[in-house]
Amino acid sequence: MANLTLVYGMRLLPEGEVKEINDATLKLVNGHEAHVTMHVLEGSRAQIEAQLKQSLDAFFDFYPEI
Repeated sequence: MANLTLVYGMRLLPEGEVKEINDATLKLVNGHEAHVTMHVLEGSRAQIEAQLKQSLDAFFDFYPEI
């Protein structure tokens, strides 16, 4: 399997502080652009950790060849 690059960002803010979330734009070495959809998880630390693990597992389900 080839090595991969995972693009990921995370920041914790008080609930109710986020007004708008936009996709992140990546500039690729071939001159193209790609976009990363940003996601929001809310709740207690335990709830956020559980949701994040579930989201990560679901993400890799999209790529069974990895």
